[in-house]
Amino acid sequence: MDLSKLKSIETADVAGKRVLVRADLNVPMRDGKVSDDTRLVRLLPSIENLTTRGAVVLLVSHFGRPKGKIMPEYSLQPVAAHLDKLVTGTDVAFFETWDIGELQKQLADRPEGSVVVLENLRFDPGEEANAPAFVEKISSVADIFVNDAFSASHRAHASIAGIPGHLPAYAGPLLMAEINALQSALGQPKRPVAALVGGAKVSTKIPVLTHLMEKVDVLIIGGGMANTFLFAQGYEVGTSLCEKEFKDTARDILARADELKTRIVLPSDVVVAEAFAEGSPNTVCDRAHVPEDRMILDVGPQSVTALTDLLSECETILWNGPLGAFEIAPFGEGTFQFAREVARQTGERGLVSVAGGGDTVAALNAAGVTDQFSYVSTAGGAFLEWLEGRDLPGIVALTRN
Repeated sequence: MDLSKLKSIETADVAGKRVLVRADLNVPMRDGKVSDDTRLVRLLPSIENLTTRGAVVLLVSHFGRPKGKIMPEYSLQPVAAHLDKLVTGTDVAFFETWDIGELQKQLADRPEGSVVVLENLRFDPGEEANAPAFVEKISSVADIFVNDAFSASHRAHASIAGIPGHLPAYAGPLLMAEINALQSALGQPKRPVAALVGGAKVSTKIPVLTHLMEKVDVLIIGGGMANTFLFAQGYEVGTSLCEKEFKDTARDILARADELKTRIVLPSDVVVAEAFAEGSPNTVCDRAHVPEDRMILDVGPQSVTALTDLLSECETILWNGPLGAFEIAPFGEGTFQFAREVARQTGERGLVSVAGGGDTVAALNAAGVTDQFSYVSTAGGAFLEWLEGRDLPGIVALTRN
């Protein structure tokens, strides 16, 4: 991807234009109401930027998985209603029809600076299929296209990869912020660079590990993944989650990292318990002395101290995945302590800290430090594919426009 070819919407004349904004309105719901409006709040500056410049803003998004069928429970109407409460200076209208004739009539009298949410794109099978007819249909209602949904940009869908071939296309503020943050960690980072990759299984993170080891100076491996690497090095891991069938893969990764002179960091001590259950009796032991009837559920205090010391030598850290089973107390302490240390060094000495992934965001929220990182991405699959070094269809489409 040639990111130098990305055009920011800041450079476009949007006054009096209908601007079709591909947003991510796929927010959590409970009892028919938005239960977490983080993505909507993050979108507000983008909306205000366009409305104050005289654009008619048309917000489009997917919501859930209706699989090409109209399903009332996946309507964006309640999301639009919630967004209407957040947006200041103008009302947020909701148009449920995708009949182009009717939609054009409804849009004809929309004043400059107004906002409209259109119905769930996935009600039409043409969205996920990137069908040319559907691309032309949704493109016909606007003058300009803006992709402000990095979290959906790994999908080659009509509203992501198709529209840039039909309309002048630009990157939105949120998308640019995400790319700039990732570039600061992987593109032209301040060195030394550390990456923390955690999670349950090595098998799901092999592409991430193999790509990152070529980009960073230090690769910290945590979570259940670390157990597989410890096992590959000859340590016994008791009843811990461990993909023993991937021990050779782990050894290959360790060998390649050694060739690249990338330092791999694994826990030196661990917290073990009889069961993965809240309040389960637990102890700390050296990684070489894990009892055969215990499972590893967190890193130990010596490991956290070592990570803290290592962090003080780095200028950038990229974080994806927890160090332990943070969802159940007390097995989140290692993750929380290190997260607070990253936050402290970010604030006190300007450490560049970029984090992303669903579990990571949840862990940082639980630690109360999300707002203290340089950047925290709410993107899931797109964030991971970027870490794997893959081209994202939505970004590629913008660079070719």
